[in-house]
Amino acid sequence: MHASSTPDEHPASRRPTLSVFALAVGIVFFAFSLTPSLIPRDYVLQGVLGGVVMALGYGLGQFSLLLWRYVALPLARDRLGRVLNGLALGAALILAIAFLGETADWQNSIRARVGMAPVDAAHPAYVALIAIIVFTPLWIAGWAFQLLMDTLRRQLRRVIPVRLANLLGLALAAYLAWALIDGFVIQRFLAFADDAYGQASALFDPDIARPEAELASGGPVSLIDWNDMGRWGRNFAATGPDADAISAFTGRPAKEPIRLYVGRNSASTPAERTEIAFAEMLRTGAFERKVLVIAMPVGSGWLDAGSHDPLEIMHDGDIATVAVQYSYLTSWISLVFETDAGLDQAQTLFDRVYRHWRSLPEDRRPELYLHGLSQGALVSQSSVDLLTLMAAPIDGALWAGPPFASGLWGRITRARAPDSPYWLPQVNDGEVVRFVNQDTDLLDDAAHRWGQVRIVFLQYGSDPIVFFDPLSALRRPVWMNEEPAPDVSPELRWYPFVTLFQLALDMALSLNIERGHGHKYIAEDYIPAWVAVTRPDGWTDEDTQRLIERFRGFDAG
Repeated sequence: MHASSTPDEHPASRRPTLSVFALAVGIVFFAFSLTPSLIPRDYVLQGVLGGVVMALGYGLGQFSLLLWRYVALPLARDRLGRVLNGLALGAALILAIAFLGETADWQNSIRARVGMAPVDAAHPAYVALIAIIVFTPLWIAGWAFQLLMDTLRRQLRRVIPVRLANLLGLALAAYLAWALIDGFVIQRFLAFADDAYGQASALFDPDIARPEAELASGGPVSLIDWNDMGRWGRNFAATGPDADAISAFTGRPAKEPIRLYVGRNSASTPAERTEIAFAEMLRTGAFERKVLVIAMPVGSGWLDAGSHDPLEIMHDGDIATVAVQYSYLTSWISLVFETDAGLDQAQTLFDRVYRHWRSLPEDRRPELYLHGLSQGALVSQSSVDLLTLMAAPIDGALWAGPPFASGLWGRITRARAPDSPYWLPQVNDGEVVRFVNQDTDLLDDAAHRWGQVRIVFLQYGSDPIVFFDPLSALRRPVWMNEEPAPDVSPELRWYPFVTLFQLALDMALSLNIERGHGHKYIAEDYIPAWVAVTRPDGWTDEDTQRLIERFRGFDAG
């Protein structure tokens, strides 16, 4: 490293210049980004990640030099400094070349476990090229930031002491940079995403006709306007097995399932949307069915037919499902930028339904279950006050892909048995709560009996929505200290800062994987979970296998 002992002796050049030491740090970060994480990456995404992480490493290298000078620690100068910088850069390049040689095998170590084709031989070269292309504008942006910081420091030094001017210059530059990023990038991205998803929600699928049945949401006598239900609400209300289809499978008489869906445009507040849903429940006789499910959609409003269709079949259609939309944004965007989205909606809906359900005579109440996938699982969990439920507990819940920010899921996971892994906990002998992944045989643990309330968390070990850790920049996530899940690469390693960016990208790519892995939950795994939670009358193991075969390969869209 060649540097002086005071920051102002090395202001940013008026032209972009590379710091050799910072570049070495950036290249090391790039090398670490080539290691596998939870979701496979093609060369484009790996290159983008590598370029971003390289820029991060470069920035941290520059910041460490600034801090070193600020505290006036001695630095190598002149020839010695150039030699040390050269050695650091050479070592970093050797590491990067070695890791590039392994990156294809690392990606294939994930792909082999989730049934995806291997990457081609040119993968490393493409990755390196794209990373350089991505790094370059980010490096220029970093140089502009340093130029701004130096300008502010010099102006401040005229009126305040040097060290204070340096600190304030850094703070002001960081504030201005964040204001620019937040105002012109993040907020505009969110506005664009909300508008885009809102417009997509408003689209009418030509293959989905308005239902004519009296029990259907959006139908001729429904209290819910078909036009206000949104794309996913209309799809949910107008599809699914009817009584004839159910009877054809079971060989028994069946009822028409009740599906109620209130779109976000149906009313302006969660309370108003809840009242519409409740009135529709009374109109359709939802409380008179054997099974009642409060289902919270994912962030975009979508409900997984791979979960709901089999559930209606196994209960002979004697079931009502109510759902209320709370957002247009897809779940990973909601989790990152709007973590609280839907909490009020879930709470008001549950409180209204539960209050009426509890007022019914016990022998006339339907079995009451909660359900949600992804963001829907998070907000559904938040609606349950376990102390309130002690006097009149619900019958159970199935939460799939519970996001890392889920409070109840987190508390239960931390209370797991010491010999059970973080990605598949065992809690209190499975009397109330059980976790399951692709190995649904875990639900049939003959050694441990279920209690009155049955709660199942369905989660895949490769799901980054579940296992993202916002503190992974500075510490190793708990699940990385254990044997990996069956669909997780054994080559996965933790690297400071880099792992955070890998997992963040994994969240955005969580559906970019074969079905039955990542965040792509499938009917074949929902079915045994629903059987365990709801205990359908007269249902056998053979029925479960037949239903699994009926939905094998089913794509819910």
